[in-house]
Amino acid sequence: MLSGLLISNIGHAEVVLLGGNELGFVLKETPPCCVIDGRKEFNRAKAPLPEALPYRAGLNITPTATVVVLADSDSEALRIAGIFEKQHPGKAILAVKGGLKTWQAATASLSSAPANEGAPGANLQFVIPHNTCETGEPLQKLQSKKK
Repeated sequence: MLSGLLISNIGHAEVVLLGGNELGFVLKETPPCCVIDGRKEFNRAKAPLPEALPYRAGLNITPTATVVVLADSDSEALRIAGIFEKQHPGKAILAVKGGLKTWQAATASLSSAPANEGAPGANLQFVIPHNTCETGEPLQKLQSKKK
């Protein structure tokens, strides 16, 4: 019952502040496309999150799934999430309650969770590589060799 309520609330595209088991459940059910790290630069350097896109003023993303924002405080995570909510109305945006410790606990529980029973390949998840949510100049351009 709670699981369906959480997922449906996120689907209505308002910023949701989640922590603990609720965050872990939502991440398992709806993996994010973008993780935005709104912590201060010093804290990002001290405990980097390679899967996260550092927040900066004017950051432009193209969310294809849930956007997750974490910061040094819950109020800062909500403020940054609100910016993305205004840029992308109708998209699901989560703010992490409890910051880095909560994020690490939620993602650690996902990686240590036993695989569910089901059809072969049913437990596979697609992971979007780092920086693919950010718009602007591409990080790399692949060109074929001309013959």
